[in-house]
This record gives sequence, C-alpha cells and structure tokens, in this order.
Amino acid sequence: MTQSERLDATFIALADPTRRAILARLATGEASVNDLAAPFSISQPAISKHLKILERAGLISTSQSATRRPRKLEAAPMAEAASWLEKYRDLWEHNFTRLDGLLAELQTPINPPATSKRS
Repeated sequence: MTQSERLDATFIALADPTRRAILARLATGEASVNDLAAPFSISQPAISKHLKILERAGLISTSQSATRRPRKLEAAPMAEAASWLEKYRDLWEHNFTRLDGLLAELQTPINPPATSKRS
C-alpha cells in the first residue's frame, strides 16, 4: 500500500464519529468487541464493520488472548497522518501571519495630510 493509499484509508476511517469514539476508547487500553459496542445503540454487525475499516487502515489490531480477541490501538497510521498534516501547518501559519499583518495595517488610523496655510 502506498503512502497515499494509507493516508486515504486513515482519513476515511477517521471521518466517522463512531470510529473516532472507538479509537478514543482504545486509547485507554485494549478492549473486546462487546466492550467497544457497549456505549453505542447500533448492532454488533455494525460495530464489526467499523472495526474492519479501522483494521484495514491499520489504526487497530487484533490479538489473541485465550478465547478473547481484544482490539488495540496502533499509533503508526495516526503518526503518518499527523506528519502529513504538519507539512501544511507551516503554510497556514505563514498565511495567518501575513493576514495578521494586513489586519494590523488596516486598523492603523490614516492621518490626513496636513493642510498648508498660506499667509
């Protein structure tokens, strides 16, 4: 999978509020599918679909612990997405700095030219 495809999968996975909530829960530690499904009023198959999307994006993984198959958060795809976004931070900060300068310039009162008095 190329970097572009990985980023696409990550952002698609992050686009859904249910998947973001699942990731937030997994940030506190491993959890079973039942644990992850508990706070939602959606079916188990719907939760499983969300988990598959998160797994395909590499954002979560499944481990085997006896009869349990807990899910856990994987940091690498998030780090890659954050790194990609960081490239654009400099651009936006530069643009905001320019905008701040322009706004300050526009707020500076313009002194009308002094009228000369003829004697």
